[in-house]
Amino acid sequence: MASTEPLDQTFDLVVIGGGVNGVGIARDAAGRGLKVLLCEKDDLASGTSSASTKLIHGGLRYLEHYAFALVRHALIEREVLLRAAPHIIWPLQFVLPHSPEQRPAWLIRLGLLLYDHLGGRKILPASKAIDLRRHPAGGPILDQFKKAFVYSDCWVEDSRLVALNALDAAERGAEVLTRMECQSARRGGAGWQVELRHGPSGQTRTISARALVNTAGPWVTEVLTQRIGRNLTKNIRNVKGSHIVVPRLFDHPYPYIFQNVDKRVLFAIPYEGRFTLIGTTDLDYEGDLDRVAITEGEIDYLCQAVNRYFERKISAEDVVWTYAGVRPLYDDGAGSASQATRDFILELESEGEAAPLLNVYGGKITTYRVLAEQAVDKLRGPLGFAVGGWTEHAHLPGGDMERADFESFLATQRSAYPWMPDELLDRYARSYGTRMNRILEHASRLEDLGKDLGGSLHEAEVDYLVDQEFARCPEDILWRRSKLGLHVPEGTAERITDYLNKGLLGNPPPGARSATVKA
Repeated sequence: MASTEPLDQTFDLVVIGGGVNGVGIARDAAGRGLKVLLCEKDDLASGTSSASTKLIHGGLRYLEHYAFALVRHALIEREVLLRAAPHIIWPLQFVLPHSPEQRPAWLIRLGLLLYDHLGGRKILPASKAIDLRRHPAGGPILDQFKKAFVYSDCWVEDSRLVALNALDAAERGAEVLTRMECQSARRGGAGWQVELRHGPSGQTRTISARALVNTAGPWVTEVLTQRIGRNLTKNIRNVKGSHIVVPRLFDHPYPYIFQNVDKRVLFAIPYEGRFTLIGTTDLDYEGDLDRVAITEGEIDYLCQAVNRYFERKISAEDVVWTYAGVRPLYDDGAGSASQATRDFILELESEGEAAPLLNVYGGKITTYRVLAEQAVDKLRGPLGFAVGGWTEHAHLPGGDMERADFESFLATQRSAYPWMPDELLDRYARSYGTRMNRILEHASRLEDLGKDLGGSLHEAEVDYLVDQEFARCPEDILWRRSKLGLHVPEGTAERITDYLNKGLLGNPPPGARSATVKA
């Protein structure tokens, strides 16, 4: 919804990039009282942050590289984030089949015990050994695999995590601009002069800021050298990770982690009810960052890798959807892409009276909140504010459930809305948590949600996503605010476009809050 008030042109902080790190920093800074603007050239989470394996995890394989500090911080964050957003983050118990040609069973067990205790686990179940001949997870697996280990990590709806951080930032006073690209940023006196351009309209806007943060992900180098005009001081290793989605390979809820012959690990995870998600690859990438896609070779690699374990074989013909993203890893000189560090580097340039510039390199979705907190802490001295971090014990929008108990919340919602089909109510609860009431507050029957545009996507939900969550087109709604694109019938995208073109953006639904989305 467009604002009718004059836009402020002066900010404490401008954040470039609407991935998970950028929105995390904007949220943290806004919560400390800073006047913040975030600009993103496309949609929120339109790059790397929607192309992950969708796990909040410590990184079991990083123990092999002795990255104990990274694993420990990530393990601690698992439970922090689980409490903050129990609707979009939930526990999973991973099954790791064992075979004699792999590491000895005792060594794997020792590693899992370390994984259990390194981060001070309190909520998630401990690891254990299982007999695949007696466990449900053994059914789809080849008979040669008789022993396995089970350990805990968490699932995350990655692109929704980004949207909720942006929503929280906006509600704390930040201005969040999508489809708004940073054309240039130059130091002027004690501040920055930033030129922005709105992609769809071509309109430009000039703003000033006391500090600038570059969280452009894979584009961090381009922004630094071409838009800001600074020399590159850190090397970035762009690594492509690709995934495939196939029809469901198993009926039980346990995801698998497999070790391939090349020593890489891959996941096969229950996905969207009817599917299995398989990934990921790790390949150095030097192509067009705006046209990242899986290759036929990667599809074959993933199929062959899981075929070593499953009774049912898959091939490229079984793939119903693919996605690929580029992770901007800090180049630590590792020999292979899969060995490159997933830790982050925060580089603050602030000498004398010069306006501060903070560049963010690397990182992983699990530690985005810690990255954001440390990033804003680095700006405390240059910007002269004293407020410390606050996000460790704060809920994300929709996550304010008693004791972070999603199942109890779901039962309450079923009682409150008995007229809703179970599948639709479950999806609302998982997607929006306690904020599902904002979609349903004027409804007492299904018809009150407006026309079904396809696959139980009603007009009221589209209204909410546009007004509250920065959605602007069918792709935003079907592939980033949700994964309804896998489920809706043909023609749904066109019906969404028609609905949006009827003037929705200028006519917010009843009860909608004042301007949050200004793109």
